[in-house]
Amino acid sequence: MKMIKRDGLKMRAGFTLMELMIVIVILGLLSALVLPNIMGKAEDAKQRLVCIQMKNIDEALKSFKFDNGVYPETEEGLKALLINPDDKKYKNYANGGYLDGEHLPRDPWKNNYIYLNEDSELELISLGADGKEEGKDNNKDITLRQCKRK
Repeated sequence: MKMIKRDGLKMRAGFTLMELMIVIVILGLLSALVLPNIMGKAEDAKQRLVCIQMKNIDEALKSFKFDNGVYPETEEGLKALLINPDDKKYKNYANGGYLDGEHLPRDPWKNNYIYLNEDSELELISLGADGKEEGKDNNKDITLRQCKRK
C-alpha cells in the first residue's frame, strides 16, 4: 500500500497492483489444491446416500413380507410399499403403507430405483449418474447386494 502524507498525517491510498496480483495468485493456488478434493467428495456422498436409501427400502420390504408373508412381485414394484396393490392378496397390509410420504424415493440423480423379485431373491438397483445400465466410476450401477457388503 502506498502511504500519502497529508497535513502531517500518513494515510493509505489503497492496494497496489502488485499486492492485488499476489493475493489473486495465492487464492488461485489454494483453489487448485482444495477444489479437486471437494469435487470428488460430492459423488462419493451420493453413492453412500444410495446405499442408505436402499437399506431403508429393504427394511420396508421386510416389513411388507412380515405382514403379508411374501414380498411384492416385480410387476407390482416398489409402489406396493405406498399403496396396497391387491386387497385380496395382501389382507394384512399396513394402514398408511410401508414408506413415509406419497412418492417413492429416487436416487440422488433423480432416477427411480429398479426393483426385482426373483423367487423371493430381492434386488434393488440404481443406474448411477448416467441413468443407464452398467458404466464406470460415477456412472456405475449400484445394487443392494453391494451396499450390504459395505
